[in-house]
Amino acid sequence: MGSNRLPGKVLVELAGEPVLAHCVTRARACSAVDDVVVATTTLGADDPIVELCRARGWRWFRGSEHDVLDRFHQAAREAKADDVIRLTADCPLNDATVMTALVERFRADGADYASTSYPRRTFPLGISSEIMRATALERAWCDDDDPAWREHVTPYIYRHPERFRLSGFSCEADYTHHRWTLDTPEDFEVLRAIFAHFGATDVGWRDVLAAAEAHPEWQAINAAIEQQRVP
Repeated sequence: MGSNRLPGKVLVELAGEPVLAHCVTRARACSAVDDVVVATTTLGADDPIVELCRARGWRWFRGSEHDVLDRFHQAAREAKADDVIRLTADCPLNDATVMTALVERFRADGADYASTSYPRRTFPLGISSEIMRATALERAWCDDDDPAWREHVTPYIYRHPERFRLSGFSCEADYTHHRWTLDTPEDFEVLRAIFAHFGATDVGWRDVLAAAEAHPEWQAINAAIEQQRVP
């Protein structure tokens, strides 16, 4: 709830549902997922997130605001997870087919970590997921002493290829000029236009891509927004 550029963004509504609800629904649609845990903070400002989880029957975990690596590790430990798919709650168009393909690549390669952004991002911003073995997450939790990296959870893993087996999943072209993540009021306007266009919440990313390329005015709304970079 404490986003600097768009406070409360995870609970703003798109097509009559909070953004977080879209994220949870899409995560659950991934055939490889056994359970979904909303990992939020212990701050009072995030109480509404827990209230929503309780009302919807979702599992949740509360941990550190800034040490997000610790939050994820503790959530995974409580859930007794073997592998952990990490999604961010500002991507309401994340696609279960992409998550499933990523998991399949992760397993086929016998990887410790795989991401849609490794070795480089090709999907539209907002179509993003990463998976790691719980043992890799624990090693990062033990060894990573950089607070900036810990805030972003996984940099220690993918920046140490000599310690972890890394893999990735990309699409056939570079679509990163499309921005479907939610970080600013302009992003919200784009997502609102997309959801209004389809009138449904289960649309796939390629359908969104086709519609976005047919409506360049959507892309123009947030074209000037710079993506925040991982340290």
